[in-house]
Amino acid sequence: MKITIIVNPTAGNGKSLKRWEKFKHKLNFIYDFHMTTSPKHATALARKCAETGESQFIIAFGGDGTAHEVIEGTLDCSNCIVGVVGAGSGNDFGRGFLSFRNAHEVNKYVQSQRVAIEMDIGLMNDQDKKYYFVNNAGIGFDAYIAYQVNKSPVKKILNKFNLGKLAYTFFLIKTLVTFKHFDLTVNMPNHSKKLEKVWFATVSNQPYFGGGMKISPQSNPADGQIELTVVHHLSRIKLLLVFVSVFFGKHTSFKEVHQMSATSFSLTTNNTMYRHTDGEYAGKTSPHFADEFSVLPKRWRMTKLT
Repeated sequence: MKITIIVNPTAGNGKSLKRWEKFKHKLNFIYDFHMTTSPKHATALARKCAETGESQFIIAFGGDGTAHEVIEGTLDCSNCIVGVVGAGSGNDFGRGFLSFRNAHEVNKYVQSQRVAIEMDIGLMNDQDKKYYFVNNAGIGFDAYIAYQVNKSPVKKILNKFNLGKLAYTFFLIKTLVTFKHFDLTVNMPNHSKKLEKVWFATVSNQPYFGGGMKISPQSNPADGQIELTVVHHLSRIKLLLVFVSVFFGKHTSFKEVHQMSATSFSLTTNNTMYRHTDGEYAGKTSPHFADEFSVLPKRWRMTKLT
């Protein structure tokens, strides 16, 4: 089996590269190595590996975005196994999926029988484009926060002090004051629902988002289902309380929090709203035109650690 390591040197505001420089000296196997230079480069590199037809063990070394890109590049590759070393600022992937914590675990896996498990991936379709999501996708308040976090220098500044996770909290409070609600129509197999004064709608493949918030406690990335969480009809102060409770997965007790599970959801907003997939900007909704969310079962393979 060929082993390839793909490192994103900019993840965590450079923290990934610093960790890699120490990490690589502890590895005791032969591997190919690539450093990404631009967005989606990791996807192209992983896809090139997959297209060789050889058995591949591909390690994504970086943040959630790096893991997402490598996984996208290996979709439907039955000979590929993806492993992840979290070296970003949020690292929600490592909370919902199994990832390597250190070089010792990587060495141990390489020397083992390299067992893999098949995992699901989510897909968001709008009128023009497809977006995959490994962790979650969202519309509204959380998507607008993610957009601001990614384009602001605040995250880079906080990362220098290993406080990158606070960037989400900073913009959460900032956006809380100005955000305007929207109405949402939810269509799912055999059911339809309209919700007013919505703050956000999050579609989850695994439980975590936003640097450790357990938004969808019941989500399982290998069960062929996705979960929808909608928060609506909340005052701004109560929404802040909900977000605090999300870190513990206790927000589901609020009557204003609705959660549903299905194989697909069709979501339609009455206003233009920001969207995200795995925390990355994914355009905006078109009012009164549905965005389609679905699960693609068992489309990639990841390491099973023992």
